[in-house]
Amino acid sequence: MSVVLLSFAVIFVAEIGDKSQLMALTFATRYRTIPILVGITIGTATVHAVSVLLGAVLAVSLPTDALNIAAGIAFLGFAMWTWRGDTLSEDEAAKAERASSRSAVAAASGAFFLAELGDKTMLATITLATTHGAFAVWLGSTVGMVVADALAILVGRLLGRRLPERVITIFASVMFVVFGVVLLLEGFGVLG
Repeated sequence: MSVVLLSFAVIFVAEIGDKSQLMALTFATRYRTIPILVGITIGTATVHAVSVLLGAVLAVSLPTDALNIAAGIAFLGFAMWTWRGDTLSEDEAAKAERASSRSAVAAASGAFFLAELGDKTMLATITLATTHGAFAVWLGSTVGMVVADALAILVGRLLGRRLPERVITIFASVMFVVFGVVLLLEGFGVLG
């Protein structure tokens, strides 16, 4: 239990102000809370399982530069997708409401998985797993990150109720561009 708490605390603190927490806030201004939280949990649990495995077996590091470049391109795609927006008939809107939860879960899962590859929380999880039990590190790190990102979602939900949809669309698009550019710069070695 002490390893779970240690992992929770380390990852929670590392996540405060991290790009993925800002990404959670951005998703929350656009989508419903539960699908985003489910997507974050899936993406986080997956990447932390990879991290724990890497730490536990002391494997060779992932090629983070290439992964950052791929993630950066994906975020630029998310920005264009968000900016473009869609218009639906009432019938299409009813169908989309059912599908949007699945789409939001898939988008958040994929985005969080890509954003966390090579990130400080992944590296912290790998480091913890080199000296502590794998399952406890995985559980604590996953819960710590999800809780930190849930706080960002709550902030995003509050902002979403007070801002016009166009402002939210512009903000979300700009944030995805920022995430994409930062990841590309990291991938090309401009940012360290």
